[in-house]
Amino acid sequence: MLFLMFHIGSDRFVLDAEQVERVLPLMEAKSLPGAPPEVVGVINYRGAPTPLIDLSRVALGRPSKRLMSTRIILARYPGERESHDRLALCAERVIKTIHRDPADFVATGVEAGSPAHLGPVASDADGFIQWVRVEALLADEVRDLLFQRAEASA
Repeated sequence: MLFLMFHIGSDRFVLDAEQVERVLPLMEAKSLPGAPPEVVGVINYRGAPTPLIDLSRVALGRPSKRLMSTRIILARYPGERESHDRLALCAERVIKTIHRDPADFVATGVEAGSPAHLGPVASDADGFIQWVRVEALLADEVRDLLFQRAEASA
């Protein structure tokens, strides 16, 4: 299985490449006053406003560093009925993909109390790699705020 690797601080994480639509250069976002702290704002992707979440803010409480390798990962986020919404994720050191068997990833043993989006881990010569579950990244109230349906606002 193909994964896209990125860093949060010194730790390595991966996303299932099937959930990644595109990797974009870092760009400015339109802020959303009153939004939760992890929501940077919205970016314009092909004429559509797309919510931007900073993964370093989610995990570490600080914004992602502006590095040459800091990117925006455009991910498919599960939507209503079998559709998908787009969710932009700001992450540091988005520089490579890796092939791993999903069976290589095992539970950490400390799942209780861990954020739901942090999945199992795999190891290699450089240490651990943790699988991030895009579908569990947003709390229900944040998801509802970011993906309000047109019929709900009418």
